[in-house]
Amino acid sequence: MKKLLLSIVFIVCIVSTPFAQALRIPGATNLPCNAGRKIGATQIAVKWNAPGVKGREGKIWGTDIAPYDFAALGFGSNVLSPWRAGADECTTISFSTDVIVNGKKLSAGNYAFFVAVYPDSCVLIFNKNTDGWGAYFYNKDLDVLRVATTQQKNQPNLKERLEYTFTNQKENSVELALEWERWRIPFTVDINLKATVLEDIQKQLSGALGFDPQSLESGANWCLTNETNYEQALGWINAAVNPSLGGRNTFNALNIKAGLFEKLGKIEDAKAAKIQGLEVATVMEMHGYGRNLLAQGKKIEAMEVFEKNHKKYNGIWPTNGGMMRGYSALGNYKKALEYAKLALAQAPDEVNKKNLTNYVALLEKNQPIK
Repeated sequence: MKKLLLSIVFIVCIVSTPFAQALRIPGATNLPCNAGRKIGATQIAVKWNAPGVKGREGKIWGTDIAPYDFAALGFGSNVLSPWRAGADECTTISFSTDVIVNGKKLSAGNYAFFVAVYPDSCVLIFNKNTDGWGAYFYNKDLDVLRVATTQQKNQPNLKERLEYTFTNQKENSVELALEWERWRIPFTVDINLKATVLEDIQKQLSGALGFDPQSLESGANWCLTNETNYEQALGWINAAVNPSLGGRNTFNALNIKAGLFEKLGKIEDAKAAKIQGLEVATVMEMHGYGRNLLAQGKKIEAMEVFEKNHKKYNGIWPTNGGMMRGYSALGNYKKALEYAKLALAQAPDEVNKKNLTNYVALLEKNQPIK
């Protein structure tokens, strides 16, 4: 009887070993790893256990370690399963916003990640069950997305430990790749940058930052710059200048407000906000505004601003420079030259003196400044 009991215990131990929560000695076997990357407001996080090649080069892919196709893995699991894309517990990949993986949409969430491996292609699988032990109890009915990719074989450098890497990051995309042995399995993650950033701004401004004038102004300015969400942005900028929140009518805030009115087709309101903004603008703010109008090809409007600035601030620096630029843009080089010489005498540093000296030389030849 004693021998029978020992045999039963031994069998139970053998059956339980692949799935038991056994003692792990750090660095001894597979390494628990994390990697992440942020694109705009989208956070990507990968969690996996990294196996080593351990002298098995050329014996990884298409073997019991990373079998081709879907395979029954044994140990009581008879379901056809993909490769676990790591070791031990299932690999997981999370996305804080909706993304596009190799051209296919995937909702925000945390997913178990598997790979169906073939000799010259792979199928990436994102599955709802993030608590599984590898792919032993894989359930295809819980797949959320399957998408194809092509592996890059015969990489020049041996990758001893399985790793997830991020490369080729752009404003709205990044390439994520599984790298192990001499294979690299890449896929591209794209985001809708405008939509995800707006969603993040809206979320932030629905909390404590919704009472902060600077944050409200920043949110409204982002919407104006990115040509979206005008109505809500107008509400934000109105709150940003609200005295009860500590806000005030600054040139920048009123200029944003004017821009939003223009986008909404409220032209008279836009004009009123611009006039109000110029009344509170500093000499440098008004000068910069005039130069921006010139850059937009609005020569007459720019000249009006330069004239207002010159009169309001009694010809101090840099208002003569603004008059020079306005007259030059209108083709009146003689008047532009007069103001260029006045500005040269006021120049506060060597850089401005050098630039104005060059402008004087151009205007004396009846040539426009740039």
